[in-house]
Amino acid sequence: MTLADFEILCREDVRRAIDENIARDPVSIALDKRIEHASLVATQVKRLQRAKSKLPSYYAVRAILPPRAYEQSSSELCAAENTLTGDSVLDLTCGLGVDTFALSRKFKRVVSCERDEVLAAITRYNLALLGVENVTVENCSAEEYLASTADHFDWIFVDPDRRGERGEKLVLLEECSPNVVALFPRIMEVAERLCIKSSPLFDTAEAERKFGECSVEVLSLAGECKQVNIYVDGKTPTLSAAAVGMGRFEVERGVAETATFADAPTDLADYQYLIIPDVALVHSRLTAAAFAGKADVWSNNGVALSREYPENVLGRIFRIEQIFDFGSKELKKLLKGKKIEIFRRDFPFANNEICRRFSVKEGAAERWCFTRIGGKLLAIKIVPHQR
Repeated sequence: MTLADFEILCREDVRRAIDENIARDPVSIALDKRIEHASLVATQVKRLQRAKSKLPSYYAVRAILPPRAYEQSSSELCAAENTLTGDSVLDLTCGLGVDTFALSRKFKRVVSCERDEVLAAITRYNLALLGVENVTVENCSAEEYLASTADHFDWIFVDPDRRGERGEKLVLLEECSPNVVALFPRIMEVAERLCIKSSPLFDTAEAERKFGECSVEVLSLAGECKQVNIYVDGKTPTLSAAAVGMGRFEVERGVAETATFADAPTDLADYQYLIIPDVALVHSRLTAAAFAGKADVWSNNGVALSREYPENVLGRIFRIEQIFDFGSKELKKLLKGKKIEIFRRDFPFANNEICRRFSVKEGAAERWCFTRIGGKLLAIKIVPHQR
C-alpha cells in the first residue's frame, strides 16, 4: 500500500463508502461506477470481511488493513493470550500492531518500532481508531532503536519477520528479521526481560541452546499450533502448552523430562474414554507429563486412554464404543461400504490407504480413531462425550 492509498483511505467520504458497503460482494463494489476510488474501497471491504473473526476490534472500527501486514498479523485471540505485564514494554516489530494493541492493555507505556513509513502511519491511525493513547509508534528498525535509545524497559517483545525476500517461510531465528540472536546482548541491556514470538515450527529444545535458561510456551488455536513463545525473564525455566479457550498446562523443565509413558496394556476393555491431545501438548512434548495420573499415554504423538472421565485435560474427549485390531477380519466386515470420519494418531497409514483397505469413504456418519498402542495397530470406534 502506498502513502497516496493511505491518504485516500483516511478521507471521510471513502471511510463512509467502506462502511456503507461492508456487507457487499467486493467484486460488485469494484465495478460500481457510483463509488469513488471503488477499487480501493472493494479491497478494504474484502480484507475487513476476512478480518471479522481474526481481528474483530479492527473490523468494528473499520481499520485500514494493508495486505502483507494483515496476512502476517496475529489474531486478536492469540495476542490476548500474552501474559506480559508491567509499566513499560518495547515492541521491536510493530507491523499492523495487533500485538502492540494487546500489550497496550497490560502496560502503562508501549513503544513500538516499525521500519516501513507507510505501515507506521497506518498503525498510528488504527490505534487512534481503537482508542489507544499509551502507545508511541517509532518509524525505525529494531536495530536502529536499540543502537540509539537510552530508555530502559520492563520487557522487550519481538516477533521477527519470518518471510524471506522471495516470500519463503523462515524457521531459524538467525535468518529472520531482526536477528534476535545477534541482538540478544544489547536487548538485555535495554530491558530486564525478553519475550520472543517464534514460528510454530520452532523446535522448543532449541531455545535453551540460543538463550540459556528460559521458558518456552507453545500456543494453539482451534487445534492448530500458532506460535512458540520464548521467555527470558530470570524465573525458573518452565515448559508450557496453552490452547486458546481450553486452558494451559505448565511444568518445570526438569519435571517434564522425567515423565514416562505407560507400559503396553494387557487388557484394553477397561478403557472408557479416548483423548486426542491438543497439538500444543504434542509440539511441546508434554503429552506424558500432562496426562500423568489422568490417563495412559504410550507415545507423544499418540492418543490417551482413560478408565474414568479425565478432568481438566488439553484435548478432545471421546467415549469408546469398540476397539479392534487393525488387521482383524471382523473390522473389515464391519466397516465395508461405510462413511467414516478418520482420526489418525501415531499411525503408519494415511487416510487414503485406510479407505482402500476397508472399502470406506471419508464422511461423518461414524468416527474412528486409528492409532498405535503398545506396538499394536488399533481401530477404535468413538463418539463425542456428552456430559
